[in-house]
Amino acid sequence: EGAAVVAARLHAEGRLDGACAVGGSGGSSVAAGAMRALPVGVPKLLVSTMASGDVSPYVGESDVTIMHAVVDVAGVNSVSRQVFGNAAAAVAAMALAHRARETQPPREERPLVALSMFGLTTPAVDEARAELLHLGYEPLVFHATGAGGRALEKLAADGRLAGVLDLTTTELADELVGGVLSAGPRRLEAAGARGIPQVVSLGALDMVNFGPRASVPAAFHDRHLLVHNPTVTLMRTTPEENAELGRRLGAKLAAATGPVTVLVPLRGLSGIDLPGGPFHAPDADRALFAALREALAGSRVARVEVDAHLNDPGFGRDAARRLHRMITGNGQR
Repeated sequence: EGAAVVAARLHAEGRLDGACAVGGSGGSSVAAGAMRALPVGVPKLLVSTMASGDVSPYVGESDVTIMHAVVDVAGVNSVSRQVFGNAAAAVAAMALAHRARETQPPREERPLVALSMFGLTTPAVDEARAELLHLGYEPLVFHATGAGGRALEKLAADGRLAGVLDLTTTELADELVGGVLSAGPRRLEAAGARGIPQVVSLGALDMVNFGPRASVPAAFHDRHLLVHNPTVTLMRTTPEENAELGRRLGAKLAAATGPVTVLVPLRGLSGIDLPGGPFHAPDADRALFAALREALAGSRVARVEVDAHLNDPGFGRDAARRLHRMITGNGQR
């Protein structure tokens, strides 16, 4: 914890242009925590004996670069000398490039807007992204796979976003039910805490994500499952789960300190939640809508129910225009 405080302070004072560390499991944990405290874009290179396994605990939502140490970090030998030398050269080059960017005259940059997307919400997000470009923004699209949602939250918490167009909130379903793409319990909270304008929808809340079919927990074997591809199995959310998702989403949005509009697509939430689609379950969707209405009753959140499917032409464009009006102060709705 102290290392993270020191790293952030050094960067704030203009004394840090990059971070590099060498460690085993313990040292990597300490060093990665310090690196994650630095803003996105500051060079971060971790040489670790743990780099050939699951590195998500070290990387988190940041841009930490990990290099495999190959041998243990106890002393320098003919192998580690080459690996460490490459690491030193890499972080030095990155730091020099970072310093050069930081000392260049500021260029005119477009305001940043974050969008959340899934394969099954792509038409809506593509339309919104195109409209945001037309309106003068730089859209940043995050894949709602857990890491993507955490990265979106990190940029919002850092105050780098002018607005958030959160059309795909599916990570909440994985957090609730136990899927593999949860972004953690704080998803959809950072923008609200910073007062950043938000337009939010219910994209892909009809599903929970698992890995290959054989990896689905036994407790869910009797549920409505769909093999999306060899590495992804989807499970339809139930009316009870959707009701809880509506309550959780509503509570998060109602707590926001900035303007929020939630768009409710009454005809479906994803590319497979539509008439004739494998996840079309109007009763489950209605449970979500009803719980959301109740959770937002009396709040300042603008709730707009749209007689359309999330991926219908015009839905994404309308969402982008609403966010633009909120950012420019031309009305929450």
